[in-house]
Amino acid sequence: MTSDADEPNSLRGMYKEFFLDYASYVILERAVPHLHDGLKPVQRRILHSMKELDDGRYNKVANLIGNTMKYHPHGDAAIGAATVNMGQKDLLIDCQGNWGNTLTGDNAAAPRYIEARLTKFALEVTFNPKTTEWTPSYDGRNKEPVVLPSKFPVLLAQGVEGIAVGLACKMLPHNFIEIIDGCIAALRNQSFELLPDFPTGGIMDASDYRDGLRGGKVRVRARMHVEKKNLIRITEIPFGTTTGNLMDSIVAAGDKGKIKISRIEDNTADKADILVHLPSGVDAETSRDALFAFTDCELSISPNACVIADGKPQFMGVTEILKRSANQTRELLGKELEIKLGELNEKWHFSSLEKIFIENRIYRDIEECETWEAVLKAIDDGLKPFKKLLKREVTEEDLVRLTEIRIKRISKFNKFKADEEIKGLEKEIEETEKNIRNLTRFTIRWFEELKKNFGKGRERRTEISSFEKVDRTQVVAATETLYLDEKNGFAGYGLKKETAIEKCSTLDDVIAFTADGKVKVMKIADKVFVGQRPIRVAIFRKDEDLIYSMIYRDGKDGPLLAKRFRIGGVTRDKEYDLTKGKKNSRIFYFAVHKDEASSNDQMLIVHLKPALRLRNVSRPFHFAEVGIKSRGSGGNIVTKLPAERIARAPKDLDLE
Repeated sequence: MTSDADEPNSLRGMYKEFFLDYASYVILERAVPHLHDGLKPVQRRILHSMKELDDGRYNKVANLIGNTMKYHPHGDAAIGAATVNMGQKDLLIDCQGNWGNTLTGDNAAAPRYIEARLTKFALEVTFNPKTTEWTPSYDGRNKEPVVLPSKFPVLLAQGVEGIAVGLACKMLPHNFIEIIDGCIAALRNQSFELLPDFPTGGIMDASDYRDGLRGGKVRVRARMHVEKKNLIRITEIPFGTTTGNLMDSIVAAGDKGKIKISRIEDNTADKADILVHLPSGVDAETSRDALFAFTDCELSISPNACVIADGKPQFMGVTEILKRSANQTRELLGKELEIKLGELNEKWHFSSLEKIFIENRIYRDIEECETWEAVLKAIDDGLKPFKKLLKREVTEEDLVRLTEIRIKRISKFNKFKADEEIKGLEKEIEETEKNIRNLTRFTIRWFEELKKNFGKGRERRTEISSFEKVDRTQVVAATETLYLDEKNGFAGYGLKKETAIEKCSTLDDVIAFTADGKVKVMKIADKVFVGQRPIRVAIFRKDEDLIYSMIYRDGKDGPLLAKRFRIGGVTRDKEYDLTKGKKNSRIFYFAVHKDEASSNDQMLIVHLKPALRLRNVSRPFHFAEVGIKSRGSGGNIVTKLPAERIARAPKDLDLE
């Protein structure tokens, strides 16, 4: 028993050791795909189980799940979900029955109702027991592949997503034909670019894809067009959502006043078909942009290319994954050719032995032999004159096989057919040796044949484009009105009984100027305090380059100062002082202009307070004399004398 003092250290050590083991297991055996075959363990075991049961006919998925449980110790639910997921990707599993709908998000039928078998493509590229490394299953009763000898980057074609302990993987799917073209380019040491291609189609901006590594992203948009004046039709949806979720996001945006819609219809079957009906008077192009800005019609997807390589997780770009896969395909094809060459040489060797054995009647030499050893020696002695014609030594196993030739075969032996068979084997051997010598060229031809046989109907579905992110403030529907309660200093779209200022949306900001020379920008709300004695309250639009003109008194008895300025950058809810900050400063004149020309046209009359020896109490002032500066500038002195008020000068005022 450990003491109390030792227990924390013991627990810490146990936690560190056990948690590390658990994290390693989840990463290596559950969540992250292997570089060699692009599969997670559950996917690999499903495919191995399907190959084990494969007889060319469909099998109930329930049976496949049961057989896979011999290899995968995590229950039928995980196996069933992984099977459906692979089946929906239409690459390795040939499906029959209701396998769900990736467009609508509908689930597949129960495993007992649906059937599956391996596709011809899967049988072509994924399996070869002669080049497979095997390991005992979790209970030791069976053998399963360490990795499948895949001759195609399944990982890039299918895509995969997994969350481990402190690690995540998100590989986006890519186009089948473009993957093959990339493999051929990699084998030729040519440059290539590989970009995602989604089964749902849509339009993609992959300018920041960054080869699928962490930190990159792609933006995907629905494909839509304005069919009529008040109708928008969506025919393709972004990857990562469903038609149901997409429509829910559109309805939610409409409820929040971000977009105006009258109703929405879903006619989706094998292809997406969503109709968005707009109210009369609503601009369809603006509504289209609003759909991109506020709904799932535009989504941002962040890839994270992570694979198991060299026994550990590694972050690897899709270009590197493709290059390694192409080289692996060449190595596997090389192994298969070497195996084939060995088999052909063996077949040629025994065919030649058989021809010599029968043609030279060596079988008669064993008629009088009384022991097995004597039989083998008699055959070996009879072959000695012909051994130089063979490519390798004659073994005891060869001699035994010769004794197993039936009399019927000997009696029907045809020398011409035997020679033709040997010539055919020699031709095959020569062709195989040539392919081994030119392995890269052979691999390229193999990829080209693969594209020819399986590439039909797998053309790119997602359009590659470039588009700017929609500014939400520019497309949100102005469904509200900004009201001002000047007496109490409140503004908002909920003050229906107060003075209406202008149309607005729920996403807008409000700018408020007060008589004491303060300005503040705040988020619009149902009701928000904008300050005592507001002299201007309006919607704040960053893109409007407005010029503000102001004359204020600096403190209680200070001079009048004039300034022209632009607001510039502001922080929301922070109060800025437009005066020099003295107490009791007051604004006498305030105006807003859209351009410098109209700002220069301001002619004012400054009315001074009457005083002894003050002959002229009205003095003109022209704002063109004041330069446009920042909002923090102090301004130019207009007069140091006390002023009563400031008014606009009559148009016919004679300045002379």
